[in-house]
Amino acid sequence: MLSKAKQTYVRIGQYVGALSASPSKAQGQAMLFLLGVGLLTIGLIDGAAAQAGNGGVITYNDTRVSNSINAIMTYIEGSFGALVMIAAGIGAILSSAFGQYRAALGLLVVAVGAFILRSFVSTFFNDANILENT
Repeated sequence: MLSKAKQTYVRIGQYVGALSASPSKAQGQAMLFLLGVGLLTIGLIDGAAAQAGNGGVITYNDTRVSNSINAIMTYIEGSFGALVMIAAGIGAILSSAFGQYRAALGLLVVAVGAFILRSFVSTFFNDANILENT
């Protein structure tokens, strides 16, 4: 039993010595992979622990984001949105007249999407700070 443990210890020592003296390509790649995993783990621990300090609640000021979204929504629901709807509707009519039903269907989706975009946004996202047509 003691000689078997000694042989295992010698074998492990020889392997580590050969690894440190001249590693093979596979061993070098394995070491680099483990180094990358270690660096990612150390880097991600800091980000994960940063949220634990205040109970996991993140507060931020989203007034710039909500103002820009409100400006985009105002354009799409205003005269620009009407222009997009009319152009898409006319394009759908012309495409279907020439037999391009896929293009007509796509243009129809664009026209309807411009019309009901605010409903989609309020359905799928938190839009409490986005103003209604101001």
